[in-house]
Amino acid sequence: MKDFLTALDDRVLICDGAMGTMLYSKGVFISRCFDEMNLSNPQLVREVHQDYIKAGVDIIETNTFGGNRTKLMSHGLAEQTQEINIQGARIAREAAGDSVYVAGAIGPLGIRIEPWGKMAIDEAKDIFREQAKALLTGGVDVFILETFSDLNEVYAAIQGVREVSDRPLIAQMTIEEDGNSLEGTPPEVFMKRMSDWGAEVLGLNCSVGPQTMLDSIERIAGVTSKKLSVQPNAGKPKSIEGRNIYLCSPEYMASYAKKFVQYGVRMIGGCCGTTPQHIRAIRGAVRSVSPTTRPTIVAY
Repeated sequence: MKDFLTALDDRVLICDGAMGTMLYSKGVFISRCFDEMNLSNPQLVREVHQDYIKAGVDIIETNTFGGNRTKLMSHGLAEQTQEINIQGARIAREAAGDSVYVAGAIGPLGIRIEPWGKMAIDEAKDIFREQAKALLTGGVDVFILETFSDLNEVYAAIQGVREVSDRPLIAQMTIEEDGNSLEGTPPEVFMKRMSDWGAEVLGLNCSVGPQTMLDSIERIAGVTSKKLSVQPNAGKPKSIEGRNIYLCSPEYMASYAKKFVQYGVRMIGGCCGTTPQHIRAIRGAVRSVSPTTRPTIVAY
């Protein structure tokens, strides 16, 4: 396999979609700790990875989005943090073989850090470092920070990863309908900060559907030369008979994938509500268009 960043230079890479959505569809209760499934039911996690690989992805993410010590503590699993992450990486590595990249997925801590919460940034950094070290031991090729909304927290996560590895780092924030982060930070600002802190790929994921994400990518594309990534939800969920249903069809998601490529996005996948069917459609759409030259970067 090529170096990951070199591969991104050569073509648009397709990432997988939702892990939680797929586990839920396979009968796992929403109240379960999905990350713990790496230990109690690794075959089911492997099946999800294989479903996405059959859909034609170039990258699969480890089932470790909530695998940090703080989140696992709420399930009484803090002492199994290392084992859950190592096993999550190994399951993905076995499924990926030598033809698909494995991205070590790291999500927020689930609590507020300073100045809004009691946890210090250095303490948060240590928690992220612990998870990153375990994922590295398990054999990931790259790291992906997902669904962050607080710049202080994503800074701690980047620093934690960088203390154990110089492998490529994808940093993705989540946005509101106005295109800003949940903390109100404009995308032009938070992307520049993450770039300065050392992330090689900058992106958006979760919370919103592809239309809102495209609007923000248009704003971002002119202010950074870094590679861009997007993983939108399959639209905003609607409650139907007590269940959250995502209504964006694979064809709808695929139509936006083409538009993302036109703004220089080099990695496209999906988040909540997306399935292998969505990813297969996105792959087909992306393969039909050639990556375009990025818009001219304006002074910031």
